[in-house]
Amino acid sequence: MNAAVLTILSMIVLCLLRIPVAIALISAAMLGALHAGLSMNDAIGAFNDNLLVGAQVGLTYVMIGAFAVALSRSGLLELLADAISARLGSDEQSTRKSVKWTLFGLFIVASLMSQNLVPVHIAFIPILLPPLLVVLDRLRVDRRAVACILACSISASYLLLPTGFGAIFLNEILLANVNSVGADYGLTATADMAPKAMALPVLGLVAGLLVAVFISYRRPRDYVTPSTTATVATRPASPARLKPLQLVITLGALAVALVFQLKFDSLLLGAMVGFLILGVSGIFRWQEQDDVFTDGLRMMAQIAVIITVASGFAGVLTATGEIEPLVAASAELIGGNMALGAAVMLVVGLFITIGFGDSFASVPILAPIYLPLALTLGFDPLAAMALLGASAALGDAGSPASTITLGATAGLNADGQHDHIRDSVIPTFLHCNIGMLVFAWIAAMVL
Repeated sequence: MNAAVLTILSMIVLCLLRIPVAIALISAAMLGALHAGLSMNDAIGAFNDNLLVGAQVGLTYVMIGAFAVALSRSGLLELLADAISARLGSDEQSTRKSVKWTLFGLFIVASLMSQNLVPVHIAFIPILLPPLLVVLDRLRVDRRAVACILACSISASYLLLPTGFGAIFLNEILLANVNSVGADYGLTATADMAPKAMALPVLGLVAGLLVAVFISYRRPRDYVTPSTTATVATRPASPARLKPLQLVITLGALAVALVFQLKFDSLLLGAMVGFLILGVSGIFRWQEQDDVFTDGLRMMAQIAVIITVASGFAGVLTATGEIEPLVAASAELIGGNMALGAAVMLVVGLFITIGFGDSFASVPILAPIYLPLALTLGFDPLAAMALLGASAALGDAGSPASTITLGATAGLNADGQHDHIRDSVIPTFLHCNIGMLVFAWIAAMVL
């Protein structure tokens, strides 16, 4: 068996068996490396050599967690949650439904903005969601629907809109690789082609979101009431009342954090500056800084560890040297059948991205083989770009190591009632990826 296939399959099976994701990643990486003929020392070396990038990202999310806890001490998010809860005081069914759809709309807008207009990626999730969990529970909303809303909306945003993270994926990665690899085949792509190529695959995400909300997770779901469950990490024992000065300081901290993030292209620096502003301003006691930071660390520990380990996992996957043979074998299977070719390329792309957990990293891996193959099979340049972009994006929202699913879990599991694999990974995999795979295949056939 191909070592890359064995590695990813092992990781998936271990996760489904409820082995902790970090342990599943390490175990699968070592198994795949040994199967590929690497020594244990070489496998560990490849794993360790790639930890630094993951550790940097993990530290960023720890700081985001600390900033989220600091924000919660201001009472701003509690004010929002209380205002929404007040609307639930009436037993009128129409009122409850309006609040539910308002929240869903808020999650969609925040997800879209997080990739483009205010490019904070998943940083908004652990800040926005925990205070609203009580409201969602009163509405009996199935949190799996919220996970799908977040995952589909975030993915759709950077795959279609060419600003913020979308500009990075569409222009700096997808377009650049298409022109670099396609130059030898007379293929030249322009910036306006990338959004057109990804439009139909993104419609698949929209379809998946609608299925999740209106069919799969439409029925009410009950969670343990706050009185019998653990205290949400981001809420202080006695919520602070929001004063006018606190409101100004909190909004100012958010603005300054955003400015620093955009100015220096660093979520870490932005979150740290925001945290310091809130600490110095007296939103919480100066002596409580360690406690606030520790609460943030506790909330984001899982995502930080998994992101770090996932980088090592991706390094071992690359070190096996069997990703290219996997793609090449798929090309041999295809022959000259365009329909089969599109389907195989999308499925293999889905498989590889689940292992990497990052669509941005998958494009350079797939481009040297996928583009020549697509053009040889007779696909138009726009269809070839759609196949490459969708193949790399598939799996991002359904991987155990994806920042999107990890971010959703960090926000929805703040009270310990949302399982990462069963409630985030599996639902987002089914609804985001299957819909996108079908619509991406259609795009390849019609473009």
